[in-house]
Amino acid sequence: MSHSVAPLRVALVGNPNCGKTALFNLLTGARQKVANYAGVTVERKEGRFATPSGRRVRLLDLPGAYSLESTSPDERVTRDVLLGRYPGEAAPDLIVCVADATNLRLHLRFVLEVRRMGRPIVLALNMMDAAKRRGIEVDVAELARQLGMPVVETVAVRRGGAQALIELIDRTTMDVPRTPPLRAVPGDDLHGTVREILAGAVTMPRATDARDDAIDRFALHPVLGPLILAFVMFLVFQAVYLVGKPLTDAIGNGFAWLGALAGAALPDGPLRSLVTDALFGGVGTVLGFLPEILVLFFFILVLEESGYLPRAAFLLDRMMVAVGLTGRSFIPLLSSFACAIPGVMGTRSISDPRDRLATILVAPLMTCSARLPVYALLIGAFIPHRVIFGVFNLQGLVLFALYAAGIAGAMAVGWVMKKLRRDRREHALLMELPSYRLPRARDVAIGLWERGAIFLKRLTGIILALTVLMWFISTFPSPPEGATLPAIDYSIAGYLGRALQWPFAPLGFNWQMSLSLIPAFAARETAVAALATVYSVAGGDADITALGHTLAQNFSLASALSLMVWFAFAPQCMSTLAVIRRETRSWRAVTLSFGYMFVVAYAASFVTYQIARHFV
Repeated sequence: MSHSVAPLRVALVGNPNCGKTALFNLLTGARQKVANYAGVTVERKEGRFATPSGRRVRLLDLPGAYSLESTSPDERVTRDVLLGRYPGEAAPDLIVCVADATNLRLHLRFVLEVRRMGRPIVLALNMMDAAKRRGIEVDVAELARQLGMPVVETVAVRRGGAQALIELIDRTTMDVPRTPPLRAVPGDDLHGTVREILAGAVTMPRATDARDDAIDRFALHPVLGPLILAFVMFLVFQAVYLVGKPLTDAIGNGFAWLGALAGAALPDGPLRSLVTDALFGGVGTVLGFLPEILVLFFFILVLEESGYLPRAAFLLDRMMVAVGLTGRSFIPLLSSFACAIPGVMGTRSISDPRDRLATILVAPLMTCSARLPVYALLIGAFIPHRVIFGVFNLQGLVLFALYAAGIAGAMAVGWVMKKLRRDRREHALLMELPSYRLPRARDVAIGLWERGAIFLKRLTGIILALTVLMWFISTFPSPPEGATLPAIDYSIAGYLGRALQWPFAPLGFNWQMSLSLIPAFAARETAVAALATVYSVAGGDADITALGHTLAQNFSLASALSLMVWFAFAPQCMSTLAVIRRETRSWRAVTLSFGYMFVVAYAASFVTYQIARHFV
């Protein structure tokens, strides 16, 4: 039987950590698209799938929410979409409320809130496999009777784990009956209603998982916990070099080979220079660092899927409060290692305005993935491949130190902000610690695919445009008759770079380094493309390894260290500044963010260069 009617619109809602996104991935696979809701920076994720009978379904993964009564942007968007109040977003035909079967005491409260809307609703009891392992028994029929809605069991991390939900959706007609008004208790006490429902439908031998408690005795230990966290993060940065570097070199060599083939096939002239220097030499060099970026994202996704990241926030809460932040800042700050934009957007979960502003201002100090190509290029060129203590890679140690510098800078800025503000009250951290679970390969793969697609989109968009622009200003005008210097010295880039060099000379930057800072303000990765293009035009190679040798011949080690430190603290890209303006609705916050980071970056680079040139 086929359906020619419009697709059924289904919305997934639920608390954070309920497995909602894993269920979304299971149902839709790669048939997803991600955008933002109109007028806000809240992410909108939509996918499609077909039921066994051929019915088409449009599935919307709404932002996670603890309550529909909150004023946070995420929860407000979820509420308005469910009610059909969001501009340009029709109300869903069916709401699938996802709840963690191991934590129904918390999650059912939100289900009752959604039920109060009177919309067509189904409850998906997720993580039922984990609930059964813990001896939790759920009388599904009794739970459905008490809630007055269909209830199905799902296991989002198992193939076929959503079959019951798919079959229910397949049987659903477009005129789904709305849920009847919820019976109330005095004072509309939802927690009281949840306790009553649990008493009649759920048997739970113990409140927490014995395995989680056993692991947490070490992972959340006041002494061992922070040491374990530091060791885990240290291993992550070691892996970036041990695993990602060989793949980066292979891609770089491949683009150098392709560039040589293209150069041999094209006649000498501007077109040949554009293809070999800008496309293969500039864009190809940046693309070569994709494996190292994906290795970093792989470990972040694994830590997130395993349930460890909220525990890291708990561990760091005391330290972060001491420097004027909050444990809730940890997740947005960790997101900033990918990109400061989702990090700034993630601060919407912080209810206190002063804590949220402090987190927004320090988030760009976290070393985003866009800086990784710069670090990888300079570390590969100037830091020898040496094993320390028979185990650790010296290049990985330097990379870890740069990331640690960004974290230390964020803590220092937070501490200064705490001393400057009048209200110094501290706010307790209240957050759910999900059960530990094995990361699912499918979800990690989808996450890596999304991050890789975002990188490639930037590469073929702004990075390509800026690289072609850098090639143009590095090539034209041509040198005059009788010129004795390299041709690039007479180009627009040469004049512009020398004009920029004087304020950056105390940092040890030559004019090529100074010039690369301009496109880097639009996108950090383009600093690598700019250096590759400039030195390719000047006669260097497009190969990543050869480019590293070229830089080593033109920079001193002190200058390279200074440039790495600059990028550790440098003002964020234009896109991040735009998001800060959008989130804070304040140009003052934008000016403050850019200004203090410029001062910190300049001072740190100056000190690094002046010390390094005397001792290295």
